[in-house]
Formats: sequence, C-alpha cells, structure tokens
Amino acid sequence: MKFNKWGLAGLALLLAGSLAACSSGGDKTEPDTAAASAEGSKTKLTYWTIDRHDSDFIEQKVKEYEEKNPNIDIEMKVMADNYAQSVEIAFASNQAPDIFRVDTGNVPTWVKRGYLEPFDDYISPELKENFKNVLIEEKNMVGGKIYTLPNIGQFWRLIYNVDLFEKAGIDGPPTTIAEMVEDAKKITAAGKNSGAYGFAGNFKSASGFERIAYPIVSLSTNTGNEGFNFQTGQFDFTVYKEVLQALHQIRADGSMLPGSESLDIDPLRAQFAQGKIGMYFNHSVEPSVYKTQFPTDINWAVAMPPTIDGKQNGADQVIAGSYLAMSKNSEHKEEAWKFIEWMYSDDVQVAYQEGGYGVSVIPSVAAKAKAPDIAGIENFLPTAMDGIYPATPLVATEGRVEGTKKVDVFNKFIFDGQDLDKVLSDLNARYNAALEKAKAAGDTTIGADPSFNAANLQGSLVEK
Repeated sequence: MKFNKWGLAGLALLLAGSLAACSSGGDKTEPDTAAASAEGSKTKLTYWTIDRHDSDFIEQKVKEYEEKNPNIDIEMKVMADNYAQSVEIAFASNQAPDIFRVDTGNVPTWVKRGYLEPFDDYISPELKENFKNVLIEEKNMVGGKIYTLPNIGQFWRLIYNVDLFEKAGIDGPPTTIAEMVEDAKKITAAGKNSGAYGFAGNFKSASGFERIAYPIVSLSTNTGNEGFNFQTGQFDFTVYKEVLQALHQIRADGSMLPGSESLDIDPLRAQFAQGKIGMYFNHSVEPSVYKTQFPTDINWAVAMPPTIDGKQNGADQVIAGSYLAMSKNSEHKEEAWKFIEWMYSDDVQVAYQEGGYGVSVIPSVAAKAKAPDIAGIENFLPTAMDGIYPATPLVATEGRVEGTKKVDVFNKFIFDGQDLDKVLSDLNARYNAALEKAKAAGDTTIGADPSFNAANLQGSLVEK
C-alpha cells in the first residue's frame, strides 16, 4: 500500500510530467523487466479521498484488505483543497482513480459527465437490501441506478447547558419553539452576572440558520424540508415562518449571545465550553469537539429538537447521502468493487463508528455498533425519530437563483426585521423560477409526490 497526501498542485505536476513524457522525442529507456514482472503479479488500485479525520483508520483498513488479498495493491491519496477540481482534471487527462470519495452534491453532475460506474451489475441482493432504507435518488442514485452508498450521517440535536437551565429554574430542554424563546429569556436573566445568554447561532456561516431550522421544521411537519415541499414539488419557505419569528424574538429580547450575526461555529463552541451559552443546535460531531478541541467541565446534555407546536409530525432530518464511488474508466472494476464492498461491510463500518469517526446511517451497523468512548455521543445515535429525506433539487448553482441569497434574507429578518410574508413570497418565486431552469437543463428530475409523508421516515434508520 502507498499512502500520500496530495493537493491540486501535486496533481498538476503529475499531469504536466505525463504530458511531457508523451510528447518527448528523445530515446526511450528500456523497462526493468524484473520490476515490471513483480508489479505485474498484482492489480494496482488507486483510491482518492478528501477526508483527513479518519485517514489513519482508513489506512489501517487498506492494509488489512491487502493482507487478505495479496494480489491487490492499493495506492491511497488524501487530497487537499480543490478536491472536486482535482477529480475533474484527472478525468480530463485519463488519470482518474479507480475508487474515490464523492459528495452528494457532485453525484448527479459526475454521472452526467460520465465519471461514475453504476454499482447495479456488482452489488449483491443482500447488500442492496441492507441499504434499501437509505438509498436516495439524486443522492446515491441517478435514474434509478446506484452510484454510491452512504455510510455516516449528521444527526441534529439541541445542545444545552444543564447548569444554566437549572440556575434559571427550568426543569428540562424546550419541546416547543415558544418554550425555547421563553427559556432563552429566563437563562439570560439568571446569567446576567456571569455574562451568560440563553441562545446562540453561528449566523456568519451560510448554514447558520439552517442548522436551527432544518431540525425543527423537519420534525414538526410532514411535507418536506430544506424549504422544499415534496408533495407539491415546489419550494415553499413559509414553513420557516414560525422559526424565523422565534429567532427574531430571542434577538429582540436580548436573549441571544451578542455578536451572533458574525459568529462562526468554533468561536460559538468556545463560548459554550466556557458556560456562556444556554443552548444551540448542531450535529453529531460535537461530542468529539468537546473531547479534543474544546475540553470543558460544564454539565451539558443533548435533546431532540423542539417543534413548532410540540408535535413530532415528521422526522428529524439526517444529512447523509454518499461515500465511495467507482470510476467509469477503471480498468479493474471487479477488483475495485470487491474493495468497495468490503469497505461497506458491517465489520468495517461497525469499527468506524466505534472508533468515533462518525455515526452510521446503516441500520444493521447501528444495531451492532457500540457507542464510541466519547462523552455525550450516546444521545446522537439513531432513534426512531430520525430519517433521511429525499434529495432537494440543487438549484442554487450556475447562478440560477436571481437576487438576494436566502441566507441573507433569513439573517436580515432575524437581526433587523422586515415584512416577512413579502420576503418569503419573493424567495419562493425566485427559487421556483430557478427550479424550472434546472429541470430544463436536465439537472434534476425531482417532481411532485402527493403521497409523500415525512412521518413514514420514522423508524427507517433502526432495525425493527
């Protein structure tokens, strides 16, 4: 096994060298036949990934696979930034890896460009059955064909400071957004002398509002999420109205950590670790963060997100979708698939979760894997109220959405206030116009599904 850390510059040098070699008119050096014979006895596979947090674990598993399969040699490269661009350059120059990490947003585009080999001719009925509840069109599949399988997901929760809640006389976390507003106010009043505030969000990030709204709205409603109504096949951001009003009220009450409008996630975590924030929303990476990056002595806990009216009509959205893919250009597809199949096996994925690298969305893994030795992670493991939603059409690419970005619209209302009905109506019109452009370009086939009910996603991630 070869293990390298590469960037776009390294790839460019490789390509430049390859082109120079191809165009050279000088004498050709005779190959070392003994070395060529030794190399020829093994099938070499190249494997690219952008993930660094788990590279030691993956390197170990690659070595294990090579020991089990001495005829296989895997060259693993951990790529730096500009990964997507590196992949595209590699395909353009016929130097693509056999196996590579894919992000959900790239799957439809890379299928359209002919980069990905479908799994359908390789995957066993047993493995396909194991993933049946987590295969999503335009996330793992395109046109009904499977191009990648998921492995882990982001499980969203409300993270709260138990000591601050108790100091404010609050028995437990809020179950409605009205309670969330009131609890934030009480915590801020009780924490005045210590500089503690009831609520915070990392609104500097483009996903700051969505980290709050997606969990609340997905668990509250049964029509869709991410501002998209699957029943009508249209964007409808009015589902965010109550959440936006609640956050605006928290801000107006003075219950939000000052400077939240320019706060990023790590400074937020640092403030929470110091006991300055009553509650915020984020996903299953948080326990690892507080174990290694921001060690804390505060008494913190995790709860399912509150809902609009206290009823759980949908499922708490889990962000998941893709992991490994196989190159359409690979000359060793059978061998590449065998490695991919092994990487998706319960043995490997159970070890991955137990090692603390992520929370699996594979029901069979969730049933077998023990919680990692990380305080707080047990409350981020899959429950019957978690679910993976269908893909939302990607319309904010290619400059299709005209006017102000949705994140700026949401943040302006939270911090400044405006005519909410008017701005949400305008947002709907602009995103649905972009949706029509995406459909016309063949970039999405997602349409209306009147039978969709998010409540049916409940229980899909746990073995019955």
